[in-house]
Amino acid sequence: MSELTVLQAVRLKGRVTFTELAATLVEDAAGVAETVEQLIASGLMVGGAVLKLTDRGRARLSELLDEERTGVDATALAAVYDEFRPVNADFKAVATDWQLKAGEPNTHDDSDYDAAVLNRLNDLHQRAMAIIAAAAGHVPRLGVYAVKLQRALDKINSGETVWLTRPMIDSYHTVWFELHEELILVTGLTREDEASAGHAQ
Repeated sequence: MSELTVLQAVRLKGRVTFTELAATLVEDAAGVAETVEQLIASGLMVGGAVLKLTDRGRARLSELLDEERTGVDATALAAVYDEFRPVNADFKAVATDWQLKAGEPNTHDDSDYDAAVLNRLNDLHQRAMAIIAAAAGHVPRLGVYAVKLQRALDKINSGETVWLTRPMIDSYHTVWFELHEELILVTGLTREDEASAGHAQ
């Protein structure tokens, strides 16, 4: 389990239990535990009931992300991110339409309406899988997002629709937000850059 992968996962979560961390990494707990212990021992992470990065950990993660960017094809990744932007806009529309209907909170009493929204999600998911595969061709660690989105989608399609937008779990929306953050970082952009361009989630 790489130092970068674990540090980035904890940064994206802010504060996370070990069980949550192992689940979001989609990795064997023993391998994650070994890396976590090393990071705590080196002062990059605080242990206990929840894990979080220290200031040194954040600085180290920034260095590792900078190193990662120097080893990838920036032009190719920028092209991947350009493909992601319209899909991101479509996902935001799906999430909004799931939560609202005709401008009012969606009470989910109209099964036809909800089914139409979920059909759009499933179509969008296939587009997202292609983009993740392209991104992972340059940054392999991003491939896990395909697994995490599929896991959330399977729960949604089995009737557990809270896995579409619920915060504090690896819902489709949570994973999507983290994927967006990752793509921004590997292309050398910032949330501020994206917000000013009207693309931030």
